[in-house]
This record gives sequence, structure tokens and C-alpha cells, in this order.
Amino acid sequence: MARLPRFVLPGFPQHVIQRGHNRQAILRDEEDYWFLWGRLCDAAEKFHCDVHAYVLMPDHFHLLLTPWQDDGIGKLMQYTGRYFVQHVNSRYHRKGTLWEGRYRATLLDPEAFMLAVSRYIETNAVRANLVDTAEDYDWSSYAANALGFEDELTQPHRVYRALGDTTMRQQQAYRAGFEYPLGEALIERIRTATNKAWVLGDEPFCLTIEDKLNRRAKPRPRGGDRRSAAYRRALQQPATLH
Repeated sequence: MARLPRFVLPGFPQHVIQRGHNRQAILRDEEDYWFLWGRLCDAAEKFHCDVHAYVLMPDHFHLLLTPWQDDGIGKLMQYTGRYFVQHVNSRYHRKGTLWEGRYRATLLDPEAFMLAVSRYIETNAVRANLVDTAEDYDWSSYAANALGFEDELTQPHRVYRALGDTTMRQQQAYRAGFEYPLGEALIERIRTATNKAWVLGDEPFCLTIEDKLNRRAKPRPRGGDRRSAAYRRALQQPATLH
């Protein structure tokens, strides 16, 4: 079956994930993390993408970014992937596939999901039991977004800026959101949209995207749906943050 084209609209954010082949480690030590971070910084500037949140995990990485040109995300991922594979193959004297395949991505409604997906990304290491809190993990955008640390890769989105009229108030409001864990239904909804490449948004937003791209933004309802009960519940509730 031919693969559908990705949902790409300049100015609309996307959640992107790239995994190692068979969940193998892609990052083994600090040098690898710095190299990948550096290539992402280069690519974001070169291909006009604003990265709002990220996390680099041992076997995969997440990005929340806004492209400003049609092919921005594709070129960013191609550039980063190519140079990182060269680094890994040279350093570890290896050959063969490093990545799982095509990166997965979902275009999302920033008004409803920007902060939720950012929190989802920055708590990834907590859910993986690598650390106790998002603040404890070195390789994410949490320190920039929540604590104000300088991070060349991270660019605030307008939704983040709307959290307060000063950077300190924005950081305080952002940190406050982490006092409440994301609900399982919301986590499932984010994962499903990203893995299946459907738009993450409510009905009016999906219709807007369909009008712009002339293609369906979400799956057709079907009888006997085998999706989880949590996912079905998530479809009926907004992504409210406390």
C-alpha cells in the first residue's frame, strides 16, 4: 500500500519521534548525546524549524517543533539522521540500519495540545523510570522551559509565551503544570495520533486541516473498533491542564 503524504503545514507544530532499529540503543554516552543535540541545533537553524520541546532517550528521541517551510521537518530529520549514523558507525565500527524506519509525526492543535505534548515529551524519562522527576534528566528541554536555563535548541512557542507577561512568570506557570501527572487517556491519545500519523486536535481543528490539505485528518469511525477504552474516552475530553 502506498504511504500517505505527511501532514505538513508551515506554522503548525508537530510532535516527531524517531526510534532505533528494534529499540536498540542509539545513544551510549555523553559524547553521543552532545553530537545528536548539536546536529539537531544545526538542522533546526538550517531548515527553519523552531524546536519547542525535546528529549533525547537512549533508544529514541522526541521533538515538538514548528516548521516554517514545507520540507523543513523532512530535511531536518534527514540531515540529523545521516550525520548521526555516520558518527555512530565510525565511532563504534558498525554497519547496517540504525533507525526503525521513517520517523513518526502528528500535526497538532497548539491551543489544545502544545503544553500537553511538551509535558509528555519532557516527562518521558520519568515514565521510563530513568529519573524521578523531569528536572533530574539532563537531555531534555525542561531546564530551558521550566527553569530558564540557556538551550540553543529550544525556542518558545506563542502558547508558552502566553503563560505570563514575563519570562519568570512563564516559567513558573509552566512548572506548575508538572505538579499534576498527565492522564493515561491523554497519553494514549498522543501516542496513537503520533504512531498512526493522524492529526491531534478536536473536530473543528481537524476539519480546518482537511480543508487546507484536501485529505482526511483522522480515521473514519468503524464498528467493532478495537482501540482501547482509554483512547475512546480521550476522544471525548479536552486536553485540559491543571
